Amino acid sequence: MGGCVSGTVDDHGSKWLDPAEFKPLAISEKRFLNHNTLFLRFNLSSPTMRLGLPIGQHISFLVKGEDGKDVYRSYTPVSDDDQLGSVDFVIKIYDQGKMTQVLNKLNVGDAVQMKGPKGRLQYVPNMKAHFGMVCGGTGITPMYQVVNAILKNPRDKTKVSLIYGSITEEDILLRKELDVLAQAHPGRFKVLYVLDKPPAGWTGGSGYITADLMRAHLPAPGPSTLTLRCGPLPMMDAMKKNLDAVGHAVDAQFQF
Repeated sequence: MGGCVSGTVDDHGSKWLDPAEFKPLAISEKRFLNHNTLFLRFNLSSPTMRLGLPIGQHISFLVKGEDGKDVYRSYTPVSDDDQLGSVDFVIKIYDQGKMTQVLNKLNVGDAVQMKGPKGRLQYVPNMKAHFGMVCGGTGITPMYQVVNAILKNPRDKTKVSLIYGSITEEDILLRKELDVLAQAHPGRFKVLYVLDKPPAGWTGGSGYITADLMRAHLPAPGPSTLTLRCGPLPMMDAMKKNLDAVGHAVDAQFQF
């Protein structure tokens, strides 16, 4: 899947995304972060161009599947609009994933069709006093997007508490970036890593993300809080039940 990259006018600060049209972006960097997760960087049309993705939104990918049929999936970049000329994604490869099996076989220079922005969350600085976040696997990507935007804005005073579930310690994605943010903003950002299979000496959480764990590590229910969810559907069903049990109202929860 090769091809040239198209885009909008190459003026400084122009935006590449078009919500009405799929356009190709070529891979400029591809590497594995662990045994099943890819880092992909795509170059925009100009080194001074912005992607044009609002915080809390995502992008539609379109590829031809191995059977020749169109395959669509939505992904959230781990880079933001302050990064000029490129966009970065962290994507988990699934053995039966129609999209990810195609992405896994692409090479630098190959292109993926993209369109956006998409999404129901419209993030506004200080829209809530405290965000709770519960995620699993690559569900961390929209959380990281929001956390990073909050903490890099000096006018945004929002606090964030994140519970991030993974199978093993190796499966924790963006850990270095999250830890740097937590260390730089100890009064505003806290993260708890929860592992299904913790190693010896593990000091984080282990097992299931229970209602009791949420009570201890997420903001208490109330009008000034919003809890975001993202991850595998079975996990998200369980997380919604636990958040309901803790007392978080339906309109105080949001699932990516």
